[in-house]
Amino acid sequence: MKRKILIIYAGGTIGMQASENGYVPVAGFEQQLREQLDGHAGQLPGFDVLELAQLIDSANLQPHHWTELARVIQQYWPLYDGFILLHGTDTMAYTASMLSFIFQGMDKPVIVTGSQIPLSELRNDARDNLLTSLMFAGRYDIPEVCICFNGRLLRGNRSRKVKTTGLDAFDSPNAGWLGQVGINIDLYSERLLPAGKADFALPAFNPEAVVVLPVYPGVPARIARDLLNHKEVKGVILHTYGAGNPPDANGELMAELEGAVKRGVIIVNVTQCLQGSVIQGAYATGATLNRIGVVPGCDLTLEAAFTKLHYLLATQSPESAREMMSRNVCGEMTE
Repeated sequence: MKRKILIIYAGGTIGMQASENGYVPVAGFEQQLREQLDGHAGQLPGFDVLELAQLIDSANLQPHHWTELARVIQQYWPLYDGFILLHGTDTMAYTASMLSFIFQGMDKPVIVTGSQIPLSELRNDARDNLLTSLMFAGRYDIPEVCICFNGRLLRGNRSRKVKTTGLDAFDSPNAGWLGQVGINIDLYSERLLPAGKADFALPAFNPEAVVVLPVYPGVPARIARDLLNHKEVKGVILHTYGAGNPPDANGELMAELEGAVKRGVIIVNVTQCLQGSVIQGAYATGATLNRIGVVPGCDLTLEAAFTKLHYLLATQSPESAREMMSRNVCGEMTE
């Protein structure tokens, strides 16, 4: 029996058109898509297209959008065999990561895709990305949130946008691809998470609950003070050098971090490097973070760490959230 897929058009370059001010989102994506695929319906799974009333430019994405997108998928979950979310590339890895935490235990594919060039252009990557996503969702059992881009099927919470203009814009530097498309379609089933039972709760996020504190040469303690001392801040992603090393000679900065931990703020340490893991204590500078109670983020991407902490703070007690940040929940980090 032919599978039925719901394509949700949330916005992004894939459905934009050129204007005198650059690419802008426009309505009417379904008609454009069906015209492009005219004559090929028999080779594809059946699909419907749902276009959001308010399209999202992904650079303007806010945490409440994650709940709204998840609510749409939840609403239609019993009616379809899989879902494709068309999304802008700028924050695609954030959305794919968050949906992976919201839909833990899923038993159907949710594939997030988009493009670097709009479908409306003669030469584009939109058509291939969408067709490949349809084939993966329509032919295979993939119980995960994935990003499909340029022939790569990637675990959503391991993905990063690594190129601004290349068509191979996404990769998962610390995890193997889940699938690859060339002449053949290859799915690496042994890398997939096991299917579970769909039982989802939709959290309400406080957009001010989690902040990112980047480390850079000469970072002043006042930056940390301004970020950490806001009453709404419950979690911090500390973006450090190499294997998780902060400038520990900056005693004032370290004191701000230690004071925040003592107040109950969860600080998670992730590396600025594209590949590799935080090994907190491999160097004496990193050992300072162990002493003051910073949680090592292993090989979490910045996007996965940020969304995971948001999700846990919205759904768990602070004690549980802190413990779960250092534990693999749904494939987002290496055991």
